[in-house]
Amino acid sequence: MAFSNVFVTVGTTKFDKLIDIITSQEALKILKKKNCKKLTLQIGQGKTPKIENDYGLNIEVFRIKESIENEILNASLIIGHAGAGTCLQSLQAGKKLLVVINEDLMNNHQLELADRLFDEGYIHVAYYSDIIAILNSDFNYLQLKPFPAGNTYNYIKFINKMMGFEF
Repeated sequence: MAFSNVFVTVGTTKFDKLIDIITSQEALKILKKKNCKKLTLQIGQGKTPKIENDYGLNIEVFRIKESIENEILNASLIIGHAGAGTCLQSLQAGKKLLVVINEDLMNNHQLELADRLFDEGYIHVAYYSDIIAILNSDFNYLQLKPFPAGNTYNYIKFINKMMGFEF
């Protein structure tokens, strides 16, 4: 599967391990092989990556913007943390999402959300050790279900139900 425009987002926090893996020579080579032309990295409060771009990719790096809607809408693949905002915004836009679990978080509520969205068939989930293998595979996003459309109240109700907070 080809991904011409890949957007990686870590939200407003730090997730340097994800950025480091995606900007590794191995990952960049795979992305180039998958016809990636543009790689956009939203690094939040993390360190600015030192990128050796030997593959001619157009790479953009930024910390935080008022809105990442354009990046999401233009992406053919989104790789991100399991923050509720990232997940909902990406799924509402009908985008394919690979969620990478930040294993360094204590009491990881993001893991609960990612597990539920994965179990429901809306996203793919990876751990640090899986990212290169997943990128290098012919993983099939056609198997993912479209996220239900609706208003904000319905999304909140849906998330509450998924998380077991149904009232």
